[in-house]
Amino acid sequence: MTGPIEAIAAAGAIGTRRVLVEGYELIGSVGVYEHERRYEQRIVVSLELDVLDHYDGVSDQLDDVYDYDHAITAVRATVESRHFNLLETLAERIAESCLEHAHVTAVKVRIAKPDILIACRAVGIEIHRARR
Repeated sequence: MTGPIEAIAAAGAIGTRRVLVEGYELIGSVGVYEHERRYEQRIVVSLELDVLDHYDGVSDQLDDVYDYDHAITAVRATVESRHFNLLETLAERIAESCLEHAHVTAVKVRIAKPDILIACRAVGIEIHRARR
């Protein structure tokens, strides 16, 4: 039995392509402190997605490549879904959502909270996850 990745590969995938989403700013509810639970805050999400690449280099059609709007929609839906105590949990949910797309084989999720500490530009985390 073959899955969607095997089917895409059999159809002529020639490698992988890295798709980037950098600095996607959203307002979300993240944090363990009372003020973080009470007030939403700015968070910045960046992604690197490794996707199966079957693009022939000739077509100029969106249907022939991975549309990064899938990732943006996944990030927005996840951030808006509920309060997260930890950035780590939010990052895991974003990674899981991105990996649900059959073309995505791996994802790096970086999340920063830029308005937390005056002494630094941002605090945050980064995870790397791959399809099992």
